[in-house]
Amino acid sequence: MDVTVKHDGPEDCAAVKPVLARIGDKWVVLIVRLLGRKGPRRFNELRREIGTISQRMLTLSLRGLERDGLVTRTVYPTIPPRVEYELTALGRSLMVPIEALGNWAFAHREEMDAARARFDRLHGKAERPAPLEVSAHSPAAALKG
Repeated sequence: MDVTVKHDGPEDCAAVKPVLARIGDKWVVLIVRLLGRKGPRRFNELRREIGTISQRMLTLSLRGLERDGLVTRTVYPTIPPRVEYELTALGRSLMVPIEALGNWAFAHREEMDAARARFDRLHGKAERPAPLEVSAHSPAAALKG
């Protein structure tokens, strides 16, 4: 499916800024990836599988995804109520670029680590972000996973 759209000017950048802000968020990438790979999930399943996300951030991320039409929230009338989150067709269409981004990140992680080390040697360590460590419960593990 070709989704190439002509975009030339700054007004086009402004038009897609909210979309890019939503899909570029690290938690959104992880949530979409998990739902896309593993299917519908309950809130606590998502939280457990992501590992490092707070309850508030997961709630805000899921609400934003639902508002933007990427996720559906289904409440089942049980006691206690059971709530599941699932990707919509629009959300599933996001899996191809997210998979490509995850694959790129893992393929080039070592190169970026080396570039950071060179930069830090030349410019000092004041602005160095923590290196990405992939543990079983890290956001990077959810991307790899």
